[in-house]
Amino acid sequence: MSSGAFRILVIGGIVIVLAGLTLFTVNERDQAIKIRLGEVVESYEEPGLKWKIPLIDTVRKFPKQILTISDRPERVFTAEKRALRVDFFVKYRIVNALRFYTSTGGSRIAADQRLSEIIKNAVVTEFGKRTVAEAISVERADLMRDMLVTAAATAQDLGVELVDFRVKQVELMDNVKNAVYAQMSAERARIAEELRSEGEAAAEKIRAEADREKTIILADARRESEMIRGRGDARSAEIYANAYNQNPEFYAFYRSIEAYKSSMGNAGDILVMGPDNEFFRYLNRSRTD
Repeated sequence: MSSGAFRILVIGGIVIVLAGLTLFTVNERDQAIKIRLGEVVESYEEPGLKWKIPLIDTVRKFPKQILTISDRPERVFTAEKRALRVDFFVKYRIVNALRFYTSTGGSRIAADQRLSEIIKNAVVTEFGKRTVAEAISVERADLMRDMLVTAAATAQDLGVELVDFRVKQVELMDNVKNAVYAQMSAERARIAEELRSEGEAAAEKIRAEADREKTIILADARRESEMIRGRGDARSAEIYANAYNQNPEFYAFYRSIEAYKSSMGNAGDILVMGPDNEFFRYLNRSRTD
């Protein structure tokens, strides 16, 4: 190898080494800051090829993707002073690398610890404003939204943005479960008794209305039957009267025969009266005839 080629090779090696020491890349998944003698001099959010001074500048990179904190369940108290065990997780991302580095030293562990404390304070604050029923059911979505809003302002000081907050599970502490269950049972019993009383009152009202309608219907039916019976009796009397007027003697005879049949038509009947009684007028007449 000639001295010229060797010289070129050496120069090329030096250039490569210097390039390796002075150039660095920031990809699309990261953001970076350049630190010179312990002081941040520049931050990089856009991907590309960047430069630094060898041995003087150092580069710290931080992820852009969403990160997760899933801490141990936290004990909180509701507005009723009931203890709950709340299990939750938080999604966040680093949006300001410079502020993140200056507030946490660039440590993910320190950042997670700081954020956990912020979130726990928000959980304690928001659960303390609500009852157990509101916290676990009625206002669950509002509760998580309010906790996210409460913690977001403080989290900005760390250079991070809270993306989402979710309550995975809310449990009553063992020492208050029985008291809460007893209270819930008593409340359900009270509601059941109220519904039962309302049902009995409604049933009594319906029965009274039915009895009233029954009385009205029977009274109307009796009145109608009396009217029909009266019209029938009047018609019967009219027919009897017409028949009597047409032949009074025959009508008297017919009535006597009917009376004989009614009084002496059954075996064992005994009729005691004189033979000259007017009742036997037609029988006596038939015998003399």
